[in-house]
Amino acid sequence: MSPEPSPDRPSASGPPAPVRGRAEQIRADNTRYHDVAAGHYDAKWGIDFGAIGQAQVLGKLRKAIGREPARFDRSLEVGSGTGYFSLNLLQAGVVTEAVASDISPGMLARLRRNAERLGLDVETARADAESLPFEARSFDLVLGHAVLHHIPDLERAFAEFHRVLRPGGTIAFAGEPSRYGDRLAELPKRGGHALAPLWRALMQASAARDPGAHGGADPRLEHVIDVHAFTPGMLRRAARAAGFCDVRVRGEELLAGWFGWANRALEATAEPTEVPWLWRQYAHRGYLLLQALDRRLFEPRLPPAIFYNLMLAARAAA
Repeated sequence: MSPEPSPDRPSASGPPAPVRGRAEQIRADNTRYHDVAAGHYDAKWGIDFGAIGQAQVLGKLRKAIGREPARFDRSLEVGSGTGYFSLNLLQAGVVTEAVASDISPGMLARLRRNAERLGLDVETARADAESLPFEARSFDLVLGHAVLHHIPDLERAFAEFHRVLRPGGTIAFAGEPSRYGDRLAELPKRGGHALAPLWRALMQASAARDPGAHGGADPRLEHVIDVHAFTPGMLRRAARAAGFCDVRVRGEELLAGWFGWANRALEATAEPTEVPWLWRQYAHRGYLLLQALDRRLFEPRLPPAIFYNLMLAARAAA
């Protein structure tokens, strides 16, 4: 999630600039935060590795690249977390061989357990996106979900994405915070916090005793590890500067984003075990319904900048 704008953020008129001076601390904080969050991550975000999860991931990849995904022989996921994208793409048959990289050993350990449970073979590597430990021209697809905004030096990272891609290969990134969409999302977040005491009373839920209970990690670190929020132009320029062509940026989630953030704001104030199952079903199904409405009605028609998430796809020249 993206915090309020800070002095380290790039201006809307320029490309994302390196976060100098404290980059190593940002990487260390990212590792610490995600190591702790790994144990609760799948439950917190409702990550699914069945038919629903595969449909979600394929839908995101389809929207990002603007066509039905072809079969990719070898993929690299950057900031793979617990495996949401790579494991679902393997199961869907879109990827033949998957490599999952992350700066967090805790996330990679959870990914390996998920892969073992699903009977999937996936290679994992602890890696910094700005210095990938892979040979040049060794992947057909480089992808990531909600990872670019954590990377201090995007110029170096995009150069690495380009280096490890084979000619004609594809990059696809989704779930990146939109600068303007993030500001619009503050309204449902604040509304959720304001209504929280009444909501807890209706749910018969106690106030949360542990502020990090819903994610396991210290929520104060989110303002340290989230270092960028993007405009569409910033993402386009970053990709083109690294040598990519056929650059495509689009927005995702408007109503679904507002609905989801209002609900998360409410839930974060309550003891997790006391949030009723019926409420969780309502929140999950409502989110999926509004996702579908956004996809059919708003995403093809409205400017990408107003959506909560941005998606980027591009190609390495053949």
